Amino acid sequence: MATLCHEVWINTSTERVYQAISTAEGISSWWNKHTATQTNEGLVLEHDPGPEHGVVKMKVLELRKDKRIEWQCISHHPKASPASAWTGTHVIFEITRRPVPPWAPTKADMVILTFRHSGWDENSEYFGFCNFAWGQALGKLKQVGESA
Repeated sequence: MATLCHEVWINTSTERVYQAISTAEGISSWWNKHTATQTNEGLVLEHDPGPEHGVVKMKVLELRKDKRIEWQCISHHPKASPASAWTGTHVIFEITRRPVPPWAPTKADMVILTFRHSGWDENSEYFGFCNFAWGQALGKLKQVGESA
């Protein structure tokens, strides 16, 4: 199994990044509109990218304040949808702070968001597409995090 991985340096607080990835409202600010539902099995985040895809459902497995979030994709989708490759995969966000290297344009410490989407079939026809799409979405998350 393969893992998509991105590292995003964000000039903001760990709290702001955590809020943007731990709540339906926060996720809606940089990805698609999300809802959160408390079920017998725990918190489930959902968004609807359109009828040709079906509703994407992600069970929240871990919420460690300002540190780590993990989701598992629990929904099933038509084969023609890139979301069909997500079933059973895990999405992990890890938040750390680190001093900025001397060559960086800012002198303040940065939040480092390490993103992993694991459990992929590396031969999936959607592997590259979804990696690119996550990069775009995480770029929007960086913009939201750095906007005042």
